[in-house]
Amino acid sequence: MSTQAAQEGDLAAVIGLEVHVQLETATKIFCGCSTEPTEEPNTNVCPVCLGLPGALPVLNEGAVEAAVKVGKAIDADIPEETRFHRKNYYYPDLPKNFQITQYDEPICRDGELEVSVEGERRTVRIRRAHLEEDPGSLQHVGGGIDSATHTRVNYNRAGTPLMEIVTKPDFRRPAEARAFLAKLEEVLEYLGVFDSQRDGSLRVDANLSIIPEDEIDDEGAISEETLADANRTEVKNISSHKGAETALAYEETRQKNLIRRGKGVQQETRHFNETHGSTVSMRSKEEEKDYRYFEEADLPPLQVSDWKERIPIPELPDARRERFEEEYGLDDESASKLTSTKQVADFYEDVAESFDPDLAATWVADNLLGELNYRDMQITDVEGRLDEFTRLVELVADDEITTKNAEEIVLRRMLDEGEQPDDIVEAEGLGKTGEDEVAQAVTEAIDENPEAVADYEDGDDGAINFLVGQVMGKTGGSADPGTVNGLLREELDD
Repeated sequence: MSTQAAQEGDLAAVIGLEVHVQLETATKIFCGCSTEPTEEPNTNVCPVCLGLPGALPVLNEGAVEAAVKVGKAIDADIPEETRFHRKNYYYPDLPKNFQITQYDEPICRDGELEVSVEGERRTVRIRRAHLEEDPGSLQHVGGGIDSATHTRVNYNRAGTPLMEIVTKPDFRRPAEARAFLAKLEEVLEYLGVFDSQRDGSLRVDANLSIIPEDEIDDEGAISEETLADANRTEVKNISSHKGAETALAYEETRQKNLIRRGKGVQQETRHFNETHGSTVSMRSKEEEKDYRYFEEADLPPLQVSDWKERIPIPELPDARRERFEEEYGLDDESASKLTSTKQVADFYEDVAESFDPDLAATWVADNLLGELNYRDMQITDVEGRLDEFTRLVELVADDEITTKNAEEIVLRRMLDEGEQPDDIVEAEGLGKTGEDEVAQAVTEAIDENPEAVADYEDGDDGAINFLVGQVMGKTGGSADPGTVNGLLREELDD
């Protein structure tokens, strides 16, 4: 792309992602060391993951099974034979000075994932997904990567199973990349091969280049020649969905500004500074030949194409969302909330076994998730308390307490203090007031507030809210506001 051509027309971003996902296995991919996080550095290590002379790798079957599940979920091809290679580059976090990975024969090819971006559903093509080992982790002391006084290396992470998922350059806006990452993480969690709460479990390398907008055809496709002519930058080791969107937005603006000022974009690797929301140059961009790939002689070729038929995967989020709409009659918004994670969906179905699906949806999707989000908690924090939560919904369904008290007092005390719903109801006297007592309170509120009654009779419908408040005060908040409203209108309209 010439600078003159770029200056004369509109510019468009072309974005592709390389997503590194830690697979949930008990041990590392090529040795028996634990993958369980530990505070003590360099303790979950052995001669294999430290790359000591004579130590030989042995492939973890669980990692391969997890990779096959991912392949099925993204509808990828699993070839007859796949093999491992050595990717050579020298960096402190690689104890062997090479990484065992997959090069031209990955375990998964040509997959896809459907995502929703601002209400529009579209398909993102996945070029490949392959297995490899995670490097160790670096701790920069006294500053960031560009200003630290020194760097410490922890090899506990070295050898953790990684799956690198590489998309085609199908994104045009940073927001699309963020939506894809959220959907991918959702699918991985449903598969049970990934834990988003583990530090460093998902890391993103984002590639972006700028091309003339008119090089994109009506179908959104871009020719290989156009892509080859556009210098791209790679932003390394982004650790969040929001970070990916921020880094790409910054990089898009930076590159467009360079081109519009008549300057060229350098093909390079850049680092994302999360604190400042900017990217900084790290080094010139390596090319494939720089890694000097060659076949890993210590691991034989892998033949697992038949595993795709033998290894089951659970119902995935899109399918479950559609089933919730059909089976439970939920709207799209509620079904989306209730299938946001497998744990939430399971929790909802357990509650819906005993109650009306709409009531269960309101309590799980709106009340419970809302209170959990406010407390920065997850559904997994209350999974063991399903019986308590079901009892709370039962109290509301059986009209033993008001919805307002259940939401604002009982549920919050359950989450904050860990108390049982019946104990809270008894301690706070929240049991619903009897009909006779409510009727008496209605009569008293009318007699004691003649001005509000006159306002209501003069057409001020808002006055009824004041009277409802008076009745609720007399009953200690244990009357149902809707019932009180109806009784007041009935008395005043006679």
